[in-house]
Amino acid sequence: MSRPHKIIVILGPTASGKSELAVKIAKQFNGEIISADSRQVYRGLNIGSGKIPRDKKIPKSHILNSKFYFYKGIPHHLLDVANPKRIFTVVQYQKLAQKAIANIIKCGKIPIICGGTGLYIDSIIYDTKFPEVPLRHPGGKNERQCADGRKKAPLADPK
Repeated sequence: MSRPHKIIVILGPTASGKSELAVKIAKQFNGEIISADSRQVYRGLNIGSGKIPRDKKIPKSHILNSKFYFYKGIPHHLLDVANPKRIFTVVQYQKLAQKAIANIIKCGKIPIICGGTGLYIDSIIYDTKFPEVPLRHPGGKNERQCADGRKKAPLADPK
C-alpha cells in the first residue's frame, strides 16, 4: 500500500482570510491552491463571490498554458472553470480537483484545498461516491443523468 500524500485543507466562511492564509502556506511549503468554492468555479462571477483577483503578470514558465490562475505568484486551480449557464455538479468538481491534486503532487508540490463549500471538500477528502439522480428541467422533462454528467434516456413523468 502506498503512503498517502499530504494535502492541506483551509475551510471557513466568506471573507475570513482563507485565501491570504493559503497563499502564505503555499509560499512557505511549496504548494499550489485548489479552490473549493461553489461560486468561484464560474467564469465571470467575480463580484459577490469573493474571488481573488488574477495576477496581471503570468510567470514565464506558464505563459503558454493560460488555464492557470495566479494570485500573488501562486497557481490557483478550479477558478473560472464552469459556464454559469450550465449545471456544474459536485461530481464534476470532484473529478477536476482529483486531477489537479495528481498534477500538483506529480510536480513535487503540496496541494492546498481552500474554500467554504464543505460538500466539495468532503468529496475530495472522503472520496465520496455519488449515485446518479434524475434531474428536473425547467421544461418539465425528467432526464436521468450519470454522476459524470452524461445523459441517459428520459424517465416517465412522475405525475
